[in-house]
Amino acid sequence: MNRKAKQAYVWLALVATLFGGQVNAHSMEEEKDPVDYVNPLMGTDSKPSLSNGNTYPAVGLPWGMNLWTPQTGKNGNGWQYTYGADKIRGIKQTHQPSPWMNDYGQFSIMPVSGKSVFNEEERASWFSHKAEVSKPHYYSVYLADHDVTAEITPTERAAIMRFSFAKTDSAFVVLDAFDRGSEVTIIPEKNMITGYSSRYSRGDLKNFRNYFVIVFDKPFSNYATWSDSTKHSGQVSISADHVGAIVGFSVNGKADPVQARIASSFISVEQAELNLKELGSDSFEEVAKKGRENWNEKLGRLKVEGGTIDEKRTFYSCLYRTLFFPNKLYEINAQEEIVHYSPYAGEVLPGYMFAGTGFWDTFRALYPFLNLMYPSINKEMQEGLINDYKEGGFLPEWSSPGYADIMVGNNSASVVADAYIKGLRGYDIEKLYEALLHGANNEGPVSAVGRKGVAYYNKLGYVPYDVGINENAARTLEYAYDDFTIYQLAKALKRPKKEIALYEKRSQNYRHLFDPETKLMRGKNEDGTFQSPFNPLKWGDAFTEGNSWHYSWSVFHDVQGLIDLMGGQKTFVNMLDSVFAQPPLFDESYYRGVIHEIREMQIANMGQYAHGNQPIQHMIYLYNYAGEPWKTQYWTREVMNRMYAATPDGYCGDEDNGQTSAWYVFSALGFYPVCPATDQYVIGAPLFKKVTLQLENGKQFVIDAQNNSAANRYIGKASLNNNTLEENWIGHQTILDGGNLRFEMDSEANTARGTDAKAFPYSYSNEK
Repeated sequence: MNRKAKQAYVWLALVATLFGGQVNAHSMEEEKDPVDYVNPLMGTDSKPSLSNGNTYPAVGLPWGMNLWTPQTGKNGNGWQYTYGADKIRGIKQTHQPSPWMNDYGQFSIMPVSGKSVFNEEERASWFSHKAEVSKPHYYSVYLADHDVTAEITPTERAAIMRFSFAKTDSAFVVLDAFDRGSEVTIIPEKNMITGYSSRYSRGDLKNFRNYFVIVFDKPFSNYATWSDSTKHSGQVSISADHVGAIVGFSVNGKADPVQARIASSFISVEQAELNLKELGSDSFEEVAKKGRENWNEKLGRLKVEGGTIDEKRTFYSCLYRTLFFPNKLYEINAQEEIVHYSPYAGEVLPGYMFAGTGFWDTFRALYPFLNLMYPSINKEMQEGLINDYKEGGFLPEWSSPGYADIMVGNNSASVVADAYIKGLRGYDIEKLYEALLHGANNEGPVSAVGRKGVAYYNKLGYVPYDVGINENAARTLEYAYDDFTIYQLAKALKRPKKEIALYEKRSQNYRHLFDPETKLMRGKNEDGTFQSPFNPLKWGDAFTEGNSWHYSWSVFHDVQGLIDLMGGQKTFVNMLDSVFAQPPLFDESYYRGVIHEIREMQIANMGQYAHGNQPIQHMIYLYNYAGEPWKTQYWTREVMNRMYAATPDGYCGDEDNGQTSAWYVFSALGFYPVCPATDQYVIGAPLFKKVTLQLENGKQFVIDAQNNSAANRYIGKASLNNNTLEENWIGHQTILDGGNLRFEMDSEANTARGTDAKAFPYSYSNEK
């Protein structure tokens, strides 16, 4: 190795040491761990009118109670970090699942120098992405106006921050406890600040507070509290609408950083101090190392080989997004018992609880993905749902952290049924089944809980268009699928035949909305006539964030029934093709403006296919049910290639709590759960030459895709454990048993494979 090569190797080795990689002296390439492929900035170049993900660089541990993010937006702005911003206002603790849902229990910490400014505009500092390091377990940024580097590394309920100031006697750290009721107390003799934030955005929470404890490693040279725009020098405690604290330090330079150990609790300050013990006596570097190891273990359960560096970055960046929500709302008390603040009762109660997800989005792929790769955490989530029901009277459909009145459907039924049918055990499934029946037959405390319009639905078989219930056709279609999942669970639990038959019958209610004239789903009036005039390109109205071309495929459980209604396989395939063949025209009159979901469809150049929103995301896989699986293979690869990238504009719409990411992860593996609450995954086109799934049961499942490449997107042959696989699907239990799924990829479509009805995935109509 010559001198220049040796110098380059030494430099690469230094980089590898700092960021956890390893260097091969011969190839001069870094051997990356899974976490090193993740770009937390994927999807952050977003705004209300156009979403490229609507994400923020979430610093945390998988399903941790708290996340952290640099805050570029004003306090209370759901777009708390946007890639195009140029100033940071603080490092913020966040529990925000989506900018549309906004946050709860947030507070922020910001280092400043020179003057002890605290107003969010005055303390804000210019920054550059060139001086920013964003990883799942670590974040660092240089704040130019204060000449300070701020760093953070987390545990599940705590974190360490490190601030490297230039030599000064005027170094300050500002705590902002946000508005809508907050309190801070400075305890100088302990180098400590305590307090709470009570800000939240959704629902009606009782006794809600997020308590925090911050302990610094240096004594305060001065301190003050503040409220609104007034500073209170020397005052140690304050409670008002919007308060904060400022503590000052003398530092000897950047080699003498100020460190803050932080924890929070939804229960009490005392519990926050207990949560601080998660950090133990670990140094900043030790906490970061453990966080890195945690992420590598979770991400490393899926090992991909043979793709491009960009494909690996996109895969692991999407995988990272699937491992946050819902996040833990529970804590461990002094008696080492699992307890939680109940957003329903406003009390501290025993057991698990999670928050921060919308089932309208995540029932489709996120929860099936957890059932496949991380079933133990979903077992905890199922136990948390039991507590939701016991404490609130219904299962949530959107939890943030309690009932949020947004979106439609009763898709908690799918989340519960899929977990049990996929083999999860060890929790009170009978209580959850009781919750499903209660939710299926009652309206809830808000319109998004239980079933709005349930009396009409149970009497007529649909929610009418003309009775003042918005998005009625969408509700009907989702209720029918939800009834199918209850039917499936009822059979598994050996419920009475009459009960099973009821939900079986209701699962066919989608048929009431099928319009044979247009071959699409259409709103129907109470008297049985179809809603008129009808424009299938009209967004909203009878549908939810989509139009009839998007929602007409929402018969996850009975695609064969839909094929029959449309007039057979040829017509069905022509209708699927038409989604892509049409121009991206739309009618936005229901919204009185172009919502971002419409714009994202329009600019994607894929006709009426609106991958940026959830209702149509499974549609591509439906060619498998009608004898033309090669079209699924073409379009899944097309969407993966064109609609995703590990870049700030890397999504084609809202990421939505892991759902849009889970679509990519599943599709990259080569299959997708079209119908949760069955045990089948429908085959698409694998992205990598090899993927190894390390399952929780200790088994491995390997997906080999011979000759896979950008050009070779079609499946020529398939085999499972050395036996020819003719089916267009693979079973969940088959994967859990371990083995090898082998594809031989080709540049030309095999128009003979998968065309026989025996190869088609499950449809209810084929049971009969």
